[in-house]
Amino acid sequence: MSEKKGAILRDNRFLIITGLSGSGKTVVSHFLEDWGYFCIDNLPAKLIPTFLDLWRKREVEIDKVALVVDMREPGFTHDFPRLLPEIRAKSQARVIFLDSSDEALVKRFSESRRPHPLFPRKPVLEAIRLERERLEPIKAMADEVVDTSRTSIPQLRELLVRRLFHRAQKKLQITVITFGYKYGLPLEADLIFDTRFLVNPFYIEKYRRKTGKSAEVRRFVLSAAETKEFFEEMSRFILYLLPKFINEGKSYLTIGIGCTGGKHRSVVIGDELKNFLKERNYDIKIIHRDLRR
Repeated sequence: MSEKKGAILRDNRFLIITGLSGSGKTVVSHFLEDWGYFCIDNLPAKLIPTFLDLWRKREVEIDKVALVVDMREPGFTHDFPRLLPEIRAKSQARVIFLDSSDEALVKRFSESRRPHPLFPRKPVLEAIRLERERLEPIKAMADEVVDTSRTSIPQLRELLVRRLFHRAQKKLQITVITFGYKYGLPLEADLIFDTRFLVNPFYIEKYRRKTGKSAEVRRFVLSAAETKEFFEEMSRFILYLLPKFINEGKSYLTIGIGCTGGKHRSVVIGDELKNFLKERNYDIKIIHRDLRR
């Protein structure tokens, strides 16, 4: 059905991509171009409402638009937060903020052998922290915060597909991420369960070099009474929450399950949860983030 002249734009037709330098904004814009978006880089914030007026009146014949905006524009941190309510009122824009850890960003700048684009005369780490501080209010206003610290390009593409194109479905899209606490929390997780209190295969010599994908390790972890009790309580809690999330209109849910290194207990429990929910006809996938570390 065609959009009426001057109507509010809906259904992910207008995206605003922002975030830290080096966090992947260029990569994301390339994905969006592949998916039929007309991408505009570095449009001044003050011109966004004018552009939207032209678009809504059909004076600009474009179906879907993605803007990439950031601190390259002088005054961005002042103008964008001030104008965002007006932009959202006209377009139901979705703001996606790309984030990444200081460590990952320093590594990326080092590998590219380029200075920080905003503060080229400052040490890279200092420049990153300064930009992060100035963008914090905008991050707080975003609809989505996507952490790209440990995300490969294919993983980032898949993540965006889930976030952008599954929202119209009534069925809840569930992703389970297993991880090691020693490598940091998955920032995209809505729920996190800590399995570090469960019996640890790492301290059994014959299991140490295996992972939770091993049938032996799996049996060892799942046979413990505390594991059975934990899984029963966790699964009951999740089953209680899922209908409430669906009724609220939530279309995706990310569940993090962590252990110390992300190789044994979290992998076993994550796979068990995936099978448990799949048997109940939930749409679910699993990512073992730290399994190969």
